[in-house]
Amino acid sequence: MVKRLFLQFRILLMLSVAVIACRAQDSLPSVANNALPATGTTAGPDTRTELQFQQRNPRYTIRTGDSFDVNFELSPEFNQNVTVQPDGYITLKSVGDLYVAGQSVPQLTETLRQSYGKILNDPPISVILKDFEKPYFVADGQVTHPGKYDLRGDVTLTEAVAMAGGFNENAKHSQVLLFRRVNNDWLEAKLINVKKMQKEGNLHEDPLLRPGDMVFVPKNTLSKIQRFLPNSSFGAFVPLTKP
Repeated sequence: MVKRLFLQFRILLMLSVAVIACRAQDSLPSVANNALPATGTTAGPDTRTELQFQQRNPRYTIRTGDSFDVNFELSPEFNQNVTVQPDGYITLKSVGDLYVAGQSVPQLTETLRQSYGKILNDPPISVILKDFEKPYFVADGQVTHPGKYDLRGDVTLTEAVAMAGGFNENAKHSQVLLFRRVNNDWLEAKLINVKKMQKEGNLHEDPLLRPGDMVFVPKNTLSKIQRFLPNSSFGAFVPLTKP
């Protein structure tokens, strides 16, 4: 009976993973890794070709609630401190409202130059971030201490798991999921076999995390089976021993 339950759960788990992988590959045949659309959103072919899971050293992008100084070298009367509103807009002196959410600092600087270029002659502008969201990642699922962690320097997936206290006894080491938001419409998912990497001592496929990534560790098959099973020899219930 136990073997039958174990086999059924294992088959269901494998089928679920296979369905997720197939759907992702069908939706983005031109992308090497699995890409999943965010709930209720769509993306065209042009967006899909821009998805890259392993982009290194990405620039920080402006988010709602961020604040920064805008300095004019030759026209200090336009200097100002700006806060990004909840809708992604900022309000500037003599220019009005501009949508800046999602832009990097160089892109934002160019946007400001174009906007003020209508009233100033090629103004030199500098943008200095003052208050912004610190880089972070989220560890969830079967880790000892799930939660939100600061992302400082280069951190790999296995290092992130270690920072979260490591795997707990219910963890499925071979099917760790890394979720990444590549833009406002698309989430990207990658299945990582940490068990295989650790067994072979080969961490070349251990991906570097990016700000906002989520590491999710699912439950193993045995942990989904009821904790107590009947034991005909003793005529009582005994706890199920996990490996």
